[in-house]
Amino acid sequence: MNETTTNKPTIPEGYMRNASGHLVPEEQVRDQDKLRDDVARELAQEAEELHARLKAFKAKALGDIADLVTIAAERYDVQLGGKKGNVTAATYDGQYKVMRSYAERVTFTEELEAAKELINDCIMRWSEGANVNIRALVDRAFRTDSKGQIKTTAILELLRLEIDDDGWQRAMQALKDSIQSAGTAVYIRIYKRVGESDQYQAVTLDLAAV
Repeated sequence: MNETTTNKPTIPEGYMRNASGHLVPEEQVRDQDKLRDDVARELAQEAEELHARLKAFKAKALGDIADLVTIAAERYDVQLGGKKGNVTAATYDGQYKVMRSYAERVTFTEELEAAKELINDCIMRWSEGANVNIRALVDRAFRTDSKGQIKTTAILELLRLEIDDDGWQRAMQALKDSIQSAGTAVYIRIYKRVGESDQYQAVTLDLAAV
């Protein structure tokens, strides 16, 4: 419990530092608080170690796949047009697949608010009750997640709706104008074949999905 970190000064023997940064004698700290501190600290430190290992794994995976692509290019004496591309590497027996994929990150400008107002105008103008499903789609699209972020996929689903209405078309144009590229994200995904079938199941590296 008495640890020294690079960011915090050494805690004197027999004391604990509280969340306000004050030193508190250990005899004044409740046993339950000490137990909670031990559990939280142990789990958090293990999580940091896992994070570091996952980061190192991703770097290794990207490097190994990049090498695989380069070797293939050299073997066939071709010049690759770029390093970015979706690649699948499978084991010889087909039991595992490792996929490298790139996806554009998308954000929205202030024009998204204009699109929202235009969409609401359409729904108010249309007969009530006939567009319950569209109302549900719109509500879901503009609902933010726990971090206050708009869900990109739900917004883009609105663009797939084919509605012959001038107001709706203006709303969709405002929606398109609000889309802004925020760079490219690269992902490594691992899949394992289910038995001897043609189906594959993701080897999840997401705590929420374990």
